[in-house]
Amino acid sequence: MSPSANAFLDPSQALEVLKSYERSDGLSASELMDSRVHGGLTYNDFLLLPGKIDFGAQEVSTESRITRNVTLKTPFVSSPMDTVTESEMAIAMALLGGIGVIHHNQPPAAQAAMVRAVKRHENGFINDPVVLTPNHLVEDVLDVKERLGFAGIPITDTGKLGGKLVGIVTNRDIQFRAPTTPLHEVMTTNLVTAQEGITLQEANTILRDSKKGKLPIVDKEGRLTALLARSDLLKNKTFPLASKLPESKQLYAAAAIGTRPADRERLALLVEAGLDIVVLDSSQGNSVFQIEMIKWIKQTYPKLEVIAGNVVTREQAANLIFAGADGLRIGMGSGSICITQEVMAVGRPQATAVYAVAQFANKFGVPVIADGGIGNVGHVVKALALGAGAVMMGGLLAGTTEAPGEYFWHEGKRVKAYRGMGSLEAMEQGKPVPPSAQRGGSGPGSSKAPSKTSTHENAATARYFSESSAVKVAQGVSGDVQDKGTVHAFLPYLYTGLQHSFQDIGVHNVDELRSGVERGMVRFELRTTSAQIEGGVHGLNSYTKRLFSS
Repeated sequence: MSPSANAFLDPSQALEVLKSYERSDGLSASELMDSRVHGGLTYNDFLLLPGKIDFGAQEVSTESRITRNVTLKTPFVSSPMDTVTESEMAIAMALLGGIGVIHHNQPPAAQAAMVRAVKRHENGFINDPVVLTPNHLVEDVLDVKERLGFAGIPITDTGKLGGKLVGIVTNRDIQFRAPTTPLHEVMTTNLVTAQEGITLQEANTILRDSKKGKLPIVDKEGRLTALLARSDLLKNKTFPLASKLPESKQLYAAAAIGTRPADRERLALLVEAGLDIVVLDSSQGNSVFQIEMIKWIKQTYPKLEVIAGNVVTREQAANLIFAGADGLRIGMGSGSICITQEVMAVGRPQATAVYAVAQFANKFGVPVIADGGIGNVGHVVKALALGAGAVMMGGLLAGTTEAPGEYFWHEGKRVKAYRGMGSLEAMEQGKPVPPSAQRGGSGPGSSKAPSKTSTHENAATARYFSESSAVKVAQGVSGDVQDKGTVHAFLPYLYTGLQHSFQDIGVHNVDELRSGVERGMVRFELRTTSAQIEGGVHGLNSYTKRLFSS
């Protein structure tokens, strides 16, 4: 027998009845992250509760700050590890809206060459183009093409910027020509140019209408002052989220250094190459070495953005913020290849660390980067909800085409090597130059450092303060990760997943997410072990897990 009609409330009163509850469903962030009640939490220990969807996922903006003055369209940063980020990864990350931090377990000249390669990949006006003379040979152009990937080179009487423009050499000019042919025999002399002082928009219009590959910019005397490339126009269309300096339209370049005296000389080379952001790479950032380095950098290079760390407590963060850090990196022992917490008994569960430090740092306008423990899109969302401006990824990007190293087969799977910078293999690295830098040369406009046999300070031992230790104590492991394909497919998957997650939560952007968390409108729920099992794939004899298709 069905209950009588008057046993139920009127559906039209549902919203009013909801208001009668003393508290909203779930927990606020402060309730969830109270370590006195719940202990230290990782990303898997909680979920965000869904909100209301009244907009499309494509309307979501993931724009976020990673330093006081640098904003990215996507909150993705690749880690400065020697099996994750060199120039190829850094370029791909920047084109797709994130940024890659070039590792420093290599000679300073090799690292500077990688920074230079990032800066030259995409430009507005190219203010330091490769320039040759009429007496250079076709083989010189072929050398530039092999190293830098382009063959459109202006020719001046001096072979330098500021010389009188006499021609330009393109890929078609050198086809089927002997390598010893002088450029004055093959260069194009009927040129379309623009006058110095022209705006970038006007110059782009001339370049588009002329159907040329390059547009030289000259002064009244015909001297070359800059260059514009059609390929950059195409990149602007292909990569609308690209991380670029507003003024020059060059890609942002970031690189890591240590805190030793030799790193000051290294930084000088990196700044000369065009570095925008320097990351001070240390497992424990609250040291007198890092504090002194921050102060020295801000005094010597006041326009350079400094990301300090790593830290996991407010007390650590306070010292680095006071020293002048523009951003902080959070994490200690949470990476998939890191064993610091196990071996050193020091560290902090990552979700708790991110929340505690972000709450403090955001009071001073200092963004934080959650470094470590990111295994999927959901972890990215949780880090952002807890106050991070971006996430730094190592293992999630290792194994991609753009990561350093060669693929090999292991137990029937195509894999790449991946190692922690605290592993003995990284600490004992003997090769002075990574494989990608060994292909370099020293010809005109070189963005690759020549091969060297000289030794260099080991970044791994410096990172863990182990240079003087007779016995090296590992704080990381070495292994391999399965082939993930190209970053150009993987990062858009992460970006789209992030948009859909924000849609489920009911927020349009990172600022709205953070505001909702602070006001207690975005709610959380603690997960038991059983809940975590329930939230994953279960109850199947076998299954295939495909993350995305394109």
